[in-house]
Amino acid sequence: MDNTNRAKKAAAMSAIVRSAPKATHTGIMATGLSCAVLPDGRRVISMQGSNGLADTFGVSVGSKMPRWVPNGESGQLPYVLQANEIQPFISLELRQQISEPIVYKNASGVGVSYGIDVTLLPSICEAWIEAEKNGELKQRNHLNTAVKAQALYKSLARVGAVALVDEATGYQKERERDALAKLLEEFIAKEMRPWVSTYPADFFEELCRLRKVPFKANMRKPQYFGYLINNITYDRMAPDLREILKEERARAKKGNAKMHQFLSEGTGYAMLQKRLTGITTLMKACDEYDDFITLLDKVHPVLKPSNDPKDIDD
Repeated sequence: MDNTNRAKKAAAMSAIVRSAPKATHTGIMATGLSCAVLPDGRRVISMQGSNGLADTFGVSVGSKMPRWVPNGESGQLPYVLQANEIQPFISLELRQQISEPIVYKNASGVGVSYGIDVTLLPSICEAWIEAEKNGELKQRNHLNTAVKAQALYKSLARVGAVALVDEATGYQKERERDALAKLLEEFIAKEMRPWVSTYPADFFEELCRLRKVPFKANMRKPQYFGYLINNITYDRMAPDLREILKEERARAKKGNAKMHQFLSEGTGYAMLQKRLTGITTLMKACDEYDDFITLLDKVHPVLKPSNDPKDIDD
């Protein structure tokens, strides 16, 4: 492409971004997906960045991957559908519907997101599910994405079935305002919790900042971060909690599982998520890691194990 055409494309893209509609409502689904409602009533989900579909599915976005942008190349696909192995399972209809991102501004009007109509989400899941079913996926990260797609697909189907009954019977006028969201969250807890990111993106972003580690979305975390996170979270939630979770993981023979997957659905997991929100706020208030730990020690001190020698009277 010559410089003249490149400049024209850039100008056209800038015009699309400037004229992008501002979302009337925004939020985060129980799946961790960022979503919005546009002035014309379209429901959209974000495809990129923190809480985008690529992030939810664990799809790493590399600098050499083709960009998915407004007025982009013909036949362009979002990052979550660029794997060679799933190409035969992406329908022509989906390719056409997803070839151009829906550009929108968040409710504050600051920044833009690239998204798709939420009704296309099941078709994206189906592409990954079919590729896995036909034995086309060999890489571990692709197999993990297929598992997440299957879990999300099943959860959406169940909630959709409930919504259809509610609409047909008129019950949607009587149910609680967030009843479907709660139901989706319940299904997600059963089907998808091992695959939904428990730690918010800004938690790792702040931890990297305090540890002077360059942050990138979907980055491989330094190995020692595991020790830091255990100290920041589990060691301060309950005495012996870390050891108990390790024992549960060993008993379940799931050595690669995350420890938070063995917390109780109600109290334990809810406490961790609430604690992470507070911890992230403390991180943002500090410039150095040592200052953060000093502050954290005051708010949530480390709880000594029950067999700590210091607990024994002289």
